[in-house]
Amino acid sequence: MPGEINPSEQRYDALQRFFIRPFFLSLTIGIPFCIFKLLFGLTAYRTGVRWLVIFGGIVIVWACLDILMNTGRSLLDLAGRNAPFEYCMIAQIGRLVHRPMVFLAVDTLLSFVIICLMLWSGWITRLSQNELYLWYGATTLNLISLSLVSLYNEVRKS
Repeated sequence: MPGEINPSEQRYDALQRFFIRPFFLSLTIGIPFCIFKLLFGLTAYRTGVRWLVIFGGIVIVWACLDILMNTGRSLLDLAGRNAPFEYCMIAQIGRLVHRPMVFLAVDTLLSFVIICLMLWSGWITRLSQNELYLWYGATTLNLISLSLVSLYNEVRKS
């Protein structure tokens, strides 16, 4: 039944269950990755170079769809319901071949590549002040949550 704790999750304590909820995962991983994608797409679009404008437009659409999917999963999770869709478009495609987690890992890899491209290309300097705050916020959510989960898991081991 939707909203119930799955038997494999019963062995986890409340904090561990929170860390694997779609709400937490979307807020701290999915949406920040969407922000990185969106800002990358906007930056590519703004170059004015024809092929980068087209590419940037595609990335912007991809990011917006992923934001909607992550938001939808979060809201359904808060309502105690299971989502009939994945966190992102690439994982949704993976669902068609019964491998959504493999495709989600590909999406994660692409998100990290986007972060590296923004940093190493110097494109991050092309972001406006507000866009930089979005980037900083996404980075903060992502890294702090990863650190908290890692710290919690290590404390539990001892």
